[in-house]
Amino acid sequence: MQRPTMHDHHHDHDHDHHHAPAVGDRNERVVLLACLMTAGFMLAEVAGGILSGSLALIADAGHMLTDAAALALAWAAFRFGRRPGGPLRSFGERRFEVLAGFINALVLILLVAWIAYEAVLRLITPGTVLAGPMLVVAVLGLIVNGAVFWLLHRGDTDHVNIRGAMLHVAGDMLGSVAAILAAAIIWLTGWTAADPILSLLLSALILRAAWSLLKTSLNILMEGAPQGAEPQAVRDHLRKIDGVADVHHVHVWQITSGQVAATLHLRPTGDARAAVARVKEALRDEFRIGHSTVEIDWSGHDHGCTIRGDAHVH
Repeated sequence: MQRPTMHDHHHDHDHDHHHAPAVGDRNERVVLLACLMTAGFMLAEVAGGILSGSLALIADAGHMLTDAAALALAWAAFRFGRRPGGPLRSFGERRFEVLAGFINALVLILLVAWIAYEAVLRLITPGTVLAGPMLVVAVLGLIVNGAVFWLLHRGDTDHVNIRGAMLHVAGDMLGSVAAILAAAIIWLTGWTAADPILSLLLSALILRAAWSLLKTSLNILMEGAPQGAEPQAVRDHLRKIDGVADVHHVHVWQITSGQVAATLHLRPTGDARAAVARVKEALRDEFRIGHSTVEIDWSGHDHGCTIRGDAHVH
């Protein structure tokens, strides 16, 4: 049998080989419509806050402004993601959406800090609030945010960008609920401290969600392996496959949300083509790695890897 050369690469060509899958029109339309709905009600909420004298409504309008900006960024990410790969960017611009998700998380964390600061100020110096108009606007805000959240849920929720937008809107929904409760308490008891206290509780919920999104997007940007496809776990599994003597130089990373790639060196015991086919099948079925590059190593020695780090297995 003629042996492949040391740098013989095998790619999976079961389907047309595209490094940058097309972004669905549906996601783009959903995000754009959600952005327009959010921005439209934001203006109405500002007006309601001014008329009622409610700082909470004005603050929630500021939250909706960040939501509109995040949704606009998400739309831009999907728009850029439709562009095909070029000579310098073979994977296209799909990672732009991960960057947008990372920015969304940072904005959420900054927003939490601002809400907490404003809540403390309102506890120290309570203001006069017209509970009736505040309640009406808050209820309308909950309805609009619920409609936007439902609309986004119809998109691809596996995308980091869609998740980021949904977290923003979920925060607004909780903000509307908090405003409704605060308006009801102020209406019944006149206790204006209810609003900043509920805002602090809301901040804790938003911070938890934002931290999770930040870790996920940062892991992708830092070329980290997704959970469940750690390089050591991949190597241990592949070494048990029939026809595989050893696997080393395993690198696993994500191009973008849901698009995982891997490269590795394979030392077969017999038929190299059969071993490669079994390895690729295992990567696809066990670890959801759709794009893999397998290099046949006939040397019998591990010469080390020029790329070293804790995320790689040699």
